[in-house]
Amino acid sequence: MIQLKNLALFRGSLPLITDTSAQLHQGWKIALIGENGCGKSSLFALLRGIHHQDAGDLSMPSGWRIAHMSQEVEALERPAIDYVIDGFEEYRNLEREIEQAESIEDHARLSQLHGRFDAIDGYAIPNRAEQLLSGLGFLPEQFQNSVSQFSGGWRIRLNLARTLLLPSDLLLLDEPTNHLDLETCVWLEKWLNAYEGTLVFVSHDRDFIDNVSDHILSFESKNLVLYRGNYLTYETTKAQRLAQQQAAFEKQQVRITEINQFVTRFKAKATKAKQAQSRLKELERMAKISPAHIDSPFTFRFQENLKVSDPLISLQKASLGYKDQPILQDIECRLSPGDRIGLLGVNGAGKSTLIKSLFGDLTSVSGHIHRGQNLSVGYFAQHQLEALDMEASPLLTMKREAPDEHEQSLKNFLGSFGFQGDQVDAPIKRFSGGEKARLCLAMIAWHKPNLLLLDEPTNHLDLEIRHSLTLALQAYQGALVVVSHDRHLLRNTVDQFWLIHDGQVTEFDGDLDAYRTWTKESATGVEKPQAVVDRKEQKRIQAQNRQKLSPIKKAIQKLEKAVDIGQQELEAIEARLADSKIYETDFKDELQQCLTLQVKLKQSLESDEEQWMELLDELEQLESGLLSEKGSYIN
Repeated sequence: MIQLKNLALFRGSLPLITDTSAQLHQGWKIALIGENGCGKSSLFALLRGIHHQDAGDLSMPSGWRIAHMSQEVEALERPAIDYVIDGFEEYRNLEREIEQAESIEDHARLSQLHGRFDAIDGYAIPNRAEQLLSGLGFLPEQFQNSVSQFSGGWRIRLNLARTLLLPSDLLLLDEPTNHLDLETCVWLEKWLNAYEGTLVFVSHDRDFIDNVSDHILSFESKNLVLYRGNYLTYETTKAQRLAQQQAAFEKQQVRITEINQFVTRFKAKATKAKQAQSRLKELERMAKISPAHIDSPFTFRFQENLKVSDPLISLQKASLGYKDQPILQDIECRLSPGDRIGLLGVNGAGKSTLIKSLFGDLTSVSGHIHRGQNLSVGYFAQHQLEALDMEASPLLTMKREAPDEHEQSLKNFLGSFGFQGDQVDAPIKRFSGGEKARLCLAMIAWHKPNLLLLDEPTNHLDLEIRHSLTLALQAYQGALVVVSHDRHLLRNTVDQFWLIHDGQVTEFDGDLDAYRTWTKESATGVEKPQAVVDRKEQKRIQAQNRQKLSPIKKAIQKLEKAVDIGQQELEAIEARLADSKIYETDFKDELQQCLTLQVKLKQSLESDEEQWMELLDELEQLESGLLSEKGSYIN
């Protein structure tokens, strides 16, 4: 058991934890959460014995073996599998001692060493290392590649494999899902669920936290608060506590109203795809837990450009990638206003290639990419963080984006993205990766794009900013294409998925759970989705149906406004009829007028609601027809 008693921890003169007590029992799987800079890394260093508390006591079992994942890897020439095994120092030391004893034929020593080697299951270590590398996405032919041959993200995977190989009683993992694709995240979840020691981990992937943790340790107001259960339970428990406060309750209502408005927007589409049904359930749950985030400093929005073209972008027989190595071939797809698409596929399949091509960073190797006249794109990718002027401040950066805008207006805008006080004028070079990502998102939001292209937007972002990003994307009315390993973000922001596989782009008919099943089946040879052959005729039919949708949607919006006004008028009449004074003799005429108007309003509302339901049914049938006509081919 790890026991904290009246613990205080400082970073210089800055208090991170003050007078905190908690007990973390053996075998628990604990997610450590809190905003960036709150002290999570410092607490890890304390548990590892690198730092010491400034006050109070920390006790943990003596002799506990601690495994910790490093975030940096040197560009070594050591083969990958040897690098992974090298982390197990006891194994390597025994190997050397056995080799020395064999060279001098010291049989007594050899017998002793082989006994120790067997005790650590040494004969299985190379095989375990190979299994870990395979689980983390490495191919067998890559096991002998030198560490220097891998990119930074894959080197981090090597560090993760090296850490998991170590026998440990306490496993400390700091952002283990960074640089992992969806498939590898699922594999890691299974591995950690089977781990028998005590696990403390930091992650900003809420699905990963939900699937692994049984306790949450939260940094709150310079204190550590322990919650039993996973992240969903934490949100619910915290929401119930905060909802008891009047100020918190008022903010909660604002957030619930925003979410309910979004739910209303999609109710008419709830049956058009499995994703929409799943997303609606998620949104309804989010309304219940939203008070857990009412103290979030982030309140940003993405406003879309009102001028749009249809299609926004279309690709005809486009081969994408590089002249000497096209990655995607003969792509036929289109993006229309309001499309909300998540890209699925393993790392290296071509998701980023497609997004770069849609934006224009890559030109088509062959074929044609047509961009609408009114297309306005907001593009986020990790390399944009490095392209920022590190000497400039957030305010100067925004002044360059909007030179004619009033300075206070820019400061207010930056404040919604969490840049306040001295941070507004601080040089960007001092910022963390998450702060730089927030600034890039602010720059995108300022220009009001009608198409957002987001390539792993949640990397470096903590849970609060991810929550705000999810809400902002939900409220966004424009088209969206997103690549992310954050399953919670995908479930709550997209309506359909495109699958990038074997150089092709096809529509994936299913949700993320179905995609997990498909990846398992595809590994055993199950046939992948095929594109429809008669694409030209299909697009013609779909265009006709889309033309039918517009007047129906306008009629629905008109009826919704009429129903809202009618209900308000009816409520006012019924409030007057609830007043006992109106039934006195002096108010006889007014009573008659109110009763007559009540009947008329009810009849009118009934008629409008009936028409509204009929139009919703018609809209749903047309949209269902569009889906069925698409088959497995992307519109």
